[in-house]
Amino acid sequence: MKKLRPAGIAKIEIERAVGKIKVIIHVTRPGVLIGKGGSGLLELKKFLMRQLKLKDENKLEISPMDVRAPDLQAYLVALNIAEQLARRMPAMRIMNQSAERVMQAGAKGVKIALAGRIGGAEIARREWKALGSIPLHTLRSNIDFAIFPALTKSGYVGVKVWINKGETKI
Repeated sequence: MKKLRPAGIAKIEIERAVGKIKVIIHVTRPGVLIGKGGSGLLELKKFLMRQLKLKDENKLEISPMDVRAPDLQAYLVALNIAEQLARRMPAMRIMNQSAERVMQAGAKGVKIALAGRIGGAEIARREWKALGSIPLHTLRSNIDFAIFPALTKSGYVGVKVWINKGETKI
């Protein structure tokens, strides 16, 4: 995740079969991951081959997948908020803008919570913003949740994001 942060990784899926590993990387900017002429994918494959101690290149398959709506991915929203907090932007403005962007992308509801020394305050506190509905007591709703810490000058501020994508079809 750290190595490919500029590519905007939303999630990584690993499928294991007999003698084969398939890594699916959901990314917002696939061009950054692939690189010029596929050099980025080859470099990533070599790195993973060393980490997994695989000898045969045919046993590892890497496939990047494009994320259609990055504003509906809780991890990417939390990462974006954390980066803005690290740049010392006003916390309430960040939460309001992010919540509006998520709702514009088509979510049924969003909740954003910050906890810690918000704005460099001496006493830590919690701030949160919610738009729409976030039914956390029902299993039918498709709720995407992510936690990401923001390292600021005064310490860590925790960022939590809940996104309601609607009810799942059975």
